[in-house]
Amino acid sequence: MDTTRALLFLFAVSSFWCCNARDLTANRVTGKSEIVTAREDQHVKDERLCTLCEEFAGQALNYLSENKTQTEIIDTLHKSCSKIPSFKQQCIVLVDYYTPLFFLEVSSIEADEFCRKVDLCEERVSISHRLSQDKCGICHNVVTEALLKLKDPDTELEIVQLLLKACDSIGKNVKKCKRLVFEYAPIILVNAEQFLETNDVCTILHACDDSSPSMYAAS
Repeated sequence: MDTTRALLFLFAVSSFWCCNARDLTANRVTGKSEIVTAREDQHVKDERLCTLCEEFAGQALNYLSENKTQTEIIDTLHKSCSKIPSFKQQCIVLVDYYTPLFFLEVSSIEADEFCRKVDLCEERVSISHRLSQDKCGICHNVVTEALLKLKDPDTELEIVQLLLKACDSIGKNVKKCKRLVFEYAPIILVNAEQFLETNDVCTILHACDDSSPSMYAAS
């Protein structure tokens, strides 16, 4: 898809949007049921049209943002002004004033934003953003559950018993392993509890963004 087609598409869609707004107002008179039916029939086509819009608009916006392109457009408009001698000077003044403003506006537009504004794409929630939020929530739930378990004496006993069983599988150093478990396991468990209470583990593990509300903020 060449840049010229992309640029033409951008302007064509803008025109279509204006016409579409007028058509929508007229359709309201005939009843909402027709609009709903039309939308259902167009669902599959809308997905393809949205993708096409974003692709064309992206190319067109990139083309318009280039300094060379802007110079060429201004030169072309100046030449057009020469074709109306009686208004040539006024025309050039208008071109020089409004064209840079147009390019400034174009530079702030994103392709997906443009396609939503002309009703060719629907508002979409970023899947990655939603997954990130889910991951953050799950992490906080796990940490909360872990703290409850660590505060439970029965859980501490279970953990020590599991560690002692693990020592049985290491051969010659079984006694030394079990001595270390009895000596350090209680200290490690207490430290683990304190660590979870005083640190935002989910942010440390990058399960949550730094901007996410911390469950320890009030601690």
